[in-house]
Amino acid sequence: MTTFDRVKFLAEKQKISIVELEEKLGFGRNSLYSWKKKIPNGESLKKVADYFNVSTDYLLGRTDNPYVDNDIPREAATLAAHIDPAATEEDMKKILEYIDLIQQKYK
Repeated sequence: MTTFDRVKFLAEKQKISIVELEEKLGFGRNSLYSWKKKIPNGESLKKVADYFNVSTDYLLGRTDNPYVDNDIPREAATLAAHIDPAATEEDMKKILEYIDLIQQKYK
């Protein structure tokens, strides 16, 4: 999955188009589409990561964990990210709480 694919996925989850995202971030038209074939510059990448509240490593495909949160164990965060890759940090914590609840029920 390319950086563009991840951005497109996140935009779709928030029900905005790529063009709308470019406008909100002050990017030129079609600048995000160029990410299909090239790695974006650091400042643009950071703007997109901040907008979606995800890590730049996630956007670059270096990890499937979109969030940087040291109080959530990496394995748990990965599991929550697989359940809903566009979940906010708060959503992820709720997913993990639910998993803990189910585990307690079946102990």
